[in-house]
Amino acid sequence: MEEPKIIQTDAGAKDGQNKCPKCGATDISLNVNKGLLRCNFCRHEFEPEKVAGMETDISKLEGQIIGSGAQDIVADVNEVLTFKCSSCAAEVVIDTAESTQARCHWCRNTLSVNQQIPNGAVPDVVLPFKVKKDEATANIDNFVAKRQFFAHPQFKKEFSTENVMGVYLPYMVVDVNAHANLTGQGERQTRRYTRGEGKNKQTYYDADLYDVEREFDIVVEGLTVEASADKLNNQAKNKTNNVINAIMPFDIENSVKWNANYLKGYTSEKRDTNIDALRNLAHTQTKDIARYKANDSLKDYDRGVRWSREDLTVKGEQWKAAYLPVWLYSYHQKNKNLLHYVAVNARTKETMGSVPINMPKLFGVSALVEVLGFLLWLITIPLFVALDIEGDYGLLFLTAGFVYYGLMYAKYRNKGARHSHEKETKSIMDNLRKKDTFVAKRTGLKNAIIEGANNTAVRGSTVAGFKIKI
Repeated sequence: MEEPKIIQTDAGAKDGQNKCPKCGATDISLNVNKGLLRCNFCRHEFEPEKVAGMETDISKLEGQIIGSGAQDIVADVNEVLTFKCSSCAAEVVIDTAESTQARCHWCRNTLSVNQQIPNGAVPDVVLPFKVKKDEATANIDNFVAKRQFFAHPQFKKEFSTENVMGVYLPYMVVDVNAHANLTGQGERQTRRYTRGEGKNKQTYYDADLYDVEREFDIVVEGLTVEASADKLNNQAKNKTNNVINAIMPFDIENSVKWNANYLKGYTSEKRDTNIDALRNLAHTQTKDIARYKANDSLKDYDRGVRWSREDLTVKGEQWKAAYLPVWLYSYHQKNKNLLHYVAVNARTKETMGSVPINMPKLFGVSALVEVLGFLLWLITIPLFVALDIEGDYGLLFLTAGFVYYGLMYAKYRNKGARHSHEKETKSIMDNLRKKDTFVAKRTGLKNAIIEGANNTAVRGSTVAGFKIKI
């Protein structure tokens, strides 16, 4: 792969004091209401500055473009920096593993890390908080309130939104200009009918089989991938990382050039993963997006499509490191050594979480539902016989307890929750070429969909199969 073009996104930045252009004070923080930086002394507000030099028309993107904040992390870089205060000449130490700002202990001016250092602490862009803490805690309260009945008693006793924290989490934002070519077979249903009597009834299908090909250009903008090795593992057994993944997407287009003052009053987690470790995942998710885009042109294939070949040629890609805002509540369930999260997207208020379950209570109630289902089944048998109703309706009653257990467990734990990148990421399909060739009429098929249908498959939803290197 050719050498990437590096865009210096911190051009002109200087470490030290970020001064208010009106009064010269350094006590500056985010005004969440407006998304502007505000001087806390004279109340002057700053217009956000956008990153310059990155490609904005992704359809023209060629080769690799990388923001300087997204370059590889250097393992032995010194994370502790010493600045000389320009006001009083005192030396101020900033541990970039913990923060990118510190106050001078003599003159109380704020000093900031503005220049990028190769340890992942300073990204290219930051997306400011938009949702206030009281709004986020209300969402978290409401989420937990709807899950009180089966919530673990210790959790109910200890739950408090005072523990909610605003945190900037590290992500890579990827733009891709690619060409997709998909080939396979699809089926269109022509007839549905039944044969046999009573319990021997069988539903059959007739369908027309076609060779199908779709070729098109696709532009993907703002594909967002976690850049923390810990949060990337959204199938972790000791943490519910998937609920943090599920609150995406973010409105990446509103991100601004890095300024340490956006982090004042919030915590942050620095990036620890490089582009090479994330490229395979990003390309797989791009292929998912292309596969779903192709479905817009496959509506006639009501029995689905089985792609046998999916080629994605990446013509250009662009990477930016970003800090994105999240309100996060965490609770450690000691008896299971499991860290539960309830997360709120601090731009959209999208909320997802995991609540510890009182398993004996859930098992007990599910068993009761199962018994009631069995009794109802016994009661309704004569009715079904009298009305000559056939079918496996008894299963609805005999599996009631298992279904109830599954629904309640899913509601509380949300283990399957995830960001639907294949549908929620901004993308544009262009220059579509369709080819549909009739192959044969098929009769007496027993499957409701074509065997091996994969046109709605998602392969980039977890880190399973992806080797993440730190």
